[in-house]
Amino acid sequence: MHRALDQLTIRPEHILVDGNRFYPYNDIPFTTVVKGDGKMMSIAAASVLAKTHRDELMKKIAEEFPHYNWAKNKGYPTKDHRAAIVAHGISPYHRKSFNLVGQLSLFD
Repeated sequence: MHRALDQLTIRPEHILVDGNRFYPYNDIPFTTVVKGDGKMMSIAAASVLAKTHRDELMKKIAEEFPHYNWAKNKGYPTKDHRAAIVAHGISPYHRKSFNLVGQLSLFD
């Protein structure tokens, strides 16, 4: 989230976060809201925009890496997606911070 905030051309007066964890960003006040997308219209709108953008991105990278079936699973770790990771390894688009295939370590 900090990287996204770094790219803003307008400095926010307050940051609303969907969830319960956020590391302070500079000196900007923030509020965390558990299940915020169901409680605040601005968080809900941001969630819809983020999901729409991610779905389009997943369709594009599915063309580059078809064996992960991203056009269908949108990056969620389905059984088939995990099997593709085991068979093909990870792509530059996989998040290394996630446990992608259970106990199997792909990053050693």
